[in-house]
Amino acid sequence: MKRTFILLFFMCVILLTVLFSAREYETEKYALSNRVIRKVSDESNKIAFACNVDWGSEVIPQMLEIFDQEDIHISFFVTGNWASKNPRLLREMFLQDHEIGNHGYSHKLCSQISKEQVIQEIIKTEKVVYNLIGIKTTLFEPPSGDFNDTTLEICDELGYTLVLWSIDTIDWRQGSTAEIIKKRVLEKPLNGAIVLMHPKPETVKALPQIISEIKAKEIDIVPVSQLIGY
Repeated sequence: MKRTFILLFFMCVILLTVLFSAREYETEKYALSNRVIRKVSDESNKIAFACNVDWGSEVIPQMLEIFDQEDIHISFFVTGNWASKNPRLLREMFLQDHEIGNHGYSHKLCSQISKEQVIQEIIKTEKVVYNLIGIKTTLFEPPSGDFNDTTLEICDELGYTLVLWSIDTIDWRQGSTAEIIKKRVLEKPLNGAIVLMHPKPETVKALPQIISEIKAKEIDIVPVSQLIGY
């Protein structure tokens, strides 16, 4: 009887240990997910534009002209490879007071490469941007929105905030006309949102109407760091 009681006691201890470990893992996993910024409060009167740049240099001057005319500033998340080949455009973005974020060096998916490679992707881009415009990037938008817990740990180690989006223009997809892009944005909740876009010709065509309708709703278009209060 005594041996049975002791056995049951140890079984309960083991079971409780397993349950608490699982709970701690879930808590840690939830905490990690909370470190990913997709949007802010629906009560915010701001919205941020995030433009990922790994190509599309030919239309960026048009985008910059529109933003200048509309007196708005956005966040450009650039790859280091693009920045090193387009220093003049990067400087122009910066001189027009647009925010420059880190999009990795060569657009590799973070979950598909080693931790050391992810660190290298971020650091190489950070160095290219610093050498060209003298600022350290602090926001990281992973290529294709792909990340895992290791990516978040790396961002913590390197002092980065990982940014995603709540509205996707999907402007890279075939058949994405200016009208379709406009609907993809304006039919979604706008307050506190982060809008993902790319330097595509149809996006350039859609931008004036998108900006006009957002302003008509008295929502301010700002860089990501200003939206999240970074």
